[in-house]
Amino acid sequence: MKVLNLAGTEDTPKVILDKDNELFEISGRSLPEDSAEFFAPILNWIDAYSEEALSSTKFLFKLEYFNTASSKLILDVLSKLEEIEGVTVVWYYHEDDEDMQEAGEEFEELVELEFEFETY
Repeated sequence: MKVLNLAGTEDTPKVILDKDNELFEISGRSLPEDSAEFFAPILNWIDAYSEEALSSTKFLFKLEYFNTASSKLILDVLSKLEEIEGVTVVWYYHEDDEDMQEAGEEFEELVELEFEFETY
């Protein structure tokens, strides 16, 4: 399965989706001009991955900031992950960033996925 590797910019998160190395991570800042366009390849990759997923998948979110449009698409990502058996979401946040911690907790309430919360 092809690796999806998007370099992060000031406005877009770094994305690495690599089944062979068991790396599934979205990190950085997410405020792309067109969130739907940015997240489309991520959602497509997850669709393909769901056909031949590993027995357990740890999907990491290490976001420093995301805008409202990104929040809808992060929920879309989580909803797709929800359909894959054995997925755990690891939600990272800076220990003094209560907003990001609360955002993770709100996402956790919206989907049927196991969440782990980690500070960094």
